[in-house]
Amino acid sequence: MANVVVVGAQWGDEGKGKIVDWLSERADVIARFQGGHNAGHTLVIDGKVFKLSLLPSGIVRGGKLSVIGNGVVLDPWALLAEIATLRGQGVSVTPETLMIAENTPLILPVHGELDRAREGQAGVARIGTTGRGIGPAYEDKVGRRVIRVADLADPATLELRIGRLLTHHNALRAGLGLDPVDAAALKTGLLEIAPQLLPYAAPVWKVMLEARRTGKRILFEGAQGALLDVDFGTYPYVTSSNTLAGMAAAGTGLGPTAIDFVLGIVKAYATRVGEGPFPTELHDATGQRLGERGHEFGTVTGRKRRCGWFDAVLVRQTCATSGVTGIALTKLDVLDGFETLRICTGYELDGVRLDHLPTASEQQARVRPIYEEWPGWSESTEGARSWADLPGNAVKYVRRIEELIQCPVALLSTSPERDDTILVTDPFAD
Repeated sequence: MANVVVVGAQWGDEGKGKIVDWLSERADVIARFQGGHNAGHTLVIDGKVFKLSLLPSGIVRGGKLSVIGNGVVLDPWALLAEIATLRGQGVSVTPETLMIAENTPLILPVHGELDRAREGQAGVARIGTTGRGIGPAYEDKVGRRVIRVADLADPATLELRIGRLLTHHNALRAGLGLDPVDAAALKTGLLEIAPQLLPYAAPVWKVMLEARRTGKRILFEGAQGALLDVDFGTYPYVTSSNTLAGMAAAGTGLGPTAIDFVLGIVKAYATRVGEGPFPTELHDATGQRLGERGHEFGTVTGRKRRCGWFDAVLVRQTCATSGVTGIALTKLDVLDGFETLRICTGYELDGVRLDHLPTASEQQARVRPIYEEWPGWSESTEGARSWADLPGNAVKYVRRIEELIQCPVALLSTSPERDDTILVTDPFAD
């Protein structure tokens, strides 16, 4: 059976939640493989709104196994709060429907405090993080001092891990003017939540392997977007993990040969939250109109998103680095009523035309977009479920995007409702 990876192909907020939910109905296992509770997915199911940060989107579907892989950094208190919220909405979350990799790193209060303290002192060098401790937790993972889920099962091991962690953090906190962390209080807090978290712990790599061997369909769910990838994004204004499709293998323990289709989620225009370069950003009434029509506010932070025209250069680049098989184009209906649309087809830097975004931050900030104009449409595309329902100019706009990004459209979304989706290519087809 085919296994599918879903990744954002812009700066996140592309509408992955709806698409993953749409696909999860046909999947048996849905796995998150990177990021933390800085990511947000909004699902609208039969008029009911679910807001998820850590839990895979498939958790709201009965009869599915949801998995949090080792590539995720997990705030256990945030997870338990999210589980409680979903249960209050009538969703069953049990160890039979949710598994967490035993080697998943934990985000602790010390990580959030460090994140916020550094951002507060960064001034013009601010990255624009959510302040939730994701970056510091990944730093500790690489530094081999992070506490992992399995460590909660043994108080002696946990005490050793806390000692190593705080040797590092208390030195950093002293430099930032913060009080040292109380090791005993931290241990007590972790041991208190351990009985609530450990029932979900499992050797996820083994579970995933067995699922594949028995022909189950696996849906790998990415968070954020490819332009926030720590290696290939607009560095340093990026997240702290790899957000590309290749991370699905490393972030769950299932090898890359298990991936059959990579679906890149792409918004019909462009948005970004936080700091960093944004070549097609609009600071005028058009940008305001896109934001208002698209309800562009962050699911997790509530921050207003910056808006701009579709950037084919960047999407072509991210489709290449993630090996995207086909894209899901979302929010086409937001463009209804625009007399003229623009698509970025290249950049100019110091009089030289470029067909990609340069790596150097200073150059990224100075590139100027080269646009081509396309006629808009006055008819509504909202709720369209077939190509025949779309205005002619909307079809031409979509086809031009396919040409420019060198990747076909597999799905087309025309509203937040899951059924308002045009299927062109089935990612789960064998």
